[in-house]
Amino acid sequence: MEKLSYKLDTFEGPLDLLLHLIEKNKMSIYDIMISELLDQYMDHVKMLQESDPDGAGEFLDMASRLIMIKSASLLPRHEEADEMKKELSGQLIEYKKCKQIAKLLSEGMCFDFYGREPEKIKADMRYKRRHEPSYLIDRYLAAVGRGRAKLPPPEEAFSGIVKRRIVSVSSKIVGVMRKLWSGKSVKYESIYDDAADRSELVATFLAVLELIKGKRVRVSGEGSEQTLVMIKSAGAEEVPDGG
Repeated sequence: MEKLSYKLDTFEGPLDLLLHLIEKNKMSIYDIMISELLDQYMDHVKMLQESDPDGAGEFLDMASRLIMIKSASLLPRHEEADEMKKELSGQLIEYKKCKQIAKLLSEGMCFDFYGREPEKIKADMRYKRRHEPSYLIDRYLAAVGRGRAKLPPPEEAFSGIVKRRIVSVSSKIVGVMRKLWSGKSVKYESIYDDAADRSELVATFLAVLELIKGKRVRVSGEGSEQTLVMIKSAGAEEVPDGG
């Protein structure tokens, strides 16, 4: 087998060296042939001991481990060797994954910045806070109140506008003229006695204004003594009984 040479600063530890030797010899990481790797590994340890004795400690630990696995595999029953090889393979697999992840991270990192694609995280829609029953009751009542505020006003709120009886001014003009047709003056306040609601009061008042404007009635006196009398003109027609 060709003897390999390595730079001492190439490998970060014994696992790094072993992984390099496995890939170099095209071995499966799940079935390591310790006998073929041990000589190459020991060559590197000897070189490291000559150049950096202090840094060769962890490499020597791995060397003793490899020798133990090789010795155990020579025994008739080598279950212990298989177990130790399985453990070593697991460590190498984890180390290889760490190297791959470190390479990916190094591509997106610098000294002052690290960037990566955003992860797609499924939102957790469960409500995890816990509340006292009294707090929940208060919040429920507040929510119900806001809901009612957004509802349209009830029909009763418009009853005073929509359902109010409409009284025509012309009908009240006829009513006032009927009271004054006898020619006698009547108290001004008395013409409002028959008004059942505000609509009739307003219509009666407007009727009096129209009659005064048309010079058909006249208001005399002051205050509560005011009287209302009709101004008769020649050829005046009789006011009919109907509205």
